[in-house]
Amino acid sequence: MRKLLAILQIFVLMAAMALPTAFAAEAPIMLAGLEAASSSSSTEAQHDWDTNLFFQTMQEKTGIAFSFTEYVSREAWTEAKTEMLAGEVAMPDMFFKAELTPQETLAFYEAGKLIDLRPYLAEYAPHVWALLEANPEWMEAVSLPDGAIVALPSINELTPNNTMWINKTWLDRLKMGVPTTAEELTEVLRQFRDRDMNQNGSRNDEIPLSFVSMWDLRFLAHAFGINADDYYLTEQNGKISEVLTTEENRVFLTWLHELYTEGLLDSQGFMAMRLVEAATSSSSSSSSETAKYGVFFGATPQDVVGVNLASEYIALDPLLYNGQQVYRDFTGDLYRGTFAISSTCAEPEKLLQWVDYLYTDEGFLAAQVGREGEDYDWNDDGTWAYARTAEEVVAMQGTNTIWTTSMPSYASAEIQMKMDDDATHALAAELMRVRQWEKRAMPLLYLTQEQMNRVTELQSGISTYAETRMAWFVAGDVELNDETWADFCAQVKALGIDEMVSIWQSAYDNAWRLDK
Repeated sequence: MRKLLAILQIFVLMAAMALPTAFAAEAPIMLAGLEAASSSSSTEAQHDWDTNLFFQTMQEKTGIAFSFTEYVSREAWTEAKTEMLAGEVAMPDMFFKAELTPQETLAFYEAGKLIDLRPYLAEYAPHVWALLEANPEWMEAVSLPDGAIVALPSINELTPNNTMWINKTWLDRLKMGVPTTAEELTEVLRQFRDRDMNQNGSRNDEIPLSFVSMWDLRFLAHAFGINADDYYLTEQNGKISEVLTTEENRVFLTWLHELYTEGLLDSQGFMAMRLVEAATSSSSSSSSETAKYGVFFGATPQDVVGVNLASEYIALDPLLYNGQQVYRDFTGDLYRGTFAISSTCAEPEKLLQWVDYLYTDEGFLAAQVGREGEDYDWNDDGTWAYARTAEEVVAMQGTNTIWTTSMPSYASAEIQMKMDDDATHALAAELMRVRQWEKRAMPLLYLTQEQMNRVTELQSGISTYAETRMAWFVAGDVELNDETWADFCAQVKALGIDEMVSIWQSAYDNAWRLDK
């Protein structure tokens, strides 16, 4: 499983340029960043930067050596950034795996501690610049309100989403097609409920639709015209609006209640025990296990049902609403704040040339897979494959490679599909197929720290109330009628949803955009 998830983070840039000639050896450059611990209970970094072969390979290619300040604890790294911003700790030359929040990026830049990279990119980071120019939404996402590009992103064209997965084996047994509407899905779930779909002699162990909390269920709202983020907001033609108090949300919740009443939703979906089961279910992969879920949500089917049962499931296309298909893009292609250069750096051009290599196929494979000819090889048909056993691949991920989500990089769908592995191809094909309908509910924007503090305060009250009350509506603990709906809307308003909209609308209006 670990190998498969790692594989899903690979890329290529077809017009990749060669890395510039190695720079002359000189004094080490100060580099600081976060390398998360290898597990939640560990105090050891997932990768030791001082000994990791990736940095050795890069030094051989460029002549650039680093003096590392590597943080394992996210709390310690956050504290260090706060001290750097306050001038209590010296700035490094370069932030790497920086996990800079939008607020930190703004604050460091406004304090003159991080430089604007935009003037350098076209000449010294041509791969980065080409990607941004070819994808306006990425360009806008990394640009501060004044147009400065202070931090470079991690980009992955196959970042797993909270995808809907349906048991195709069960559909085939029923001789039913893949559902395309909420009505068709309802009928499929009824069949899953009433039959011994896993053919184990019992009709009581199948769960037509499994979910973990109201958060999962809200990914079905697209079937009723709703595509909203975790703040319950959506952007349409430059206007930010909330979806909680809309008639579409009421109709959606009414439908969910009907599913729940009919026994089509997991009866334990709102229980804390389901969270534990969801976190551990994929650990069981014995050949004797049988499928019990008809539909569920997850990044991959392996995450939920394990490797042995994953092949029974396909990604469910977004359900139609007024003839259109749109599905919430929860993660997006782009993860901001991974790389930045300090104003104390004497030669930012060299560091941009260094990092630009990671936005090429060769550079990213070096970070993700290892050394060509040692850790992986290219096949005659244009695919690539590991040159090591599965056990060796797992072992070398801590010593030979450096890749994590927070690393400056570009992972194209094309290079991921070039992995010589049938399971990878099948999964990537499913993700690519549904990717065409995925859309971010809100663009990536920049809030000030003051705005973010207020948003966090508002969200705490709104989310706690809304998630609980909507779950009650679905489960029937509170009847959904005109009176209770009016009370729900009034309380959401009282908790500040309109102020939330106003804050994000202001951020949208102030954002840098190509069409301004």
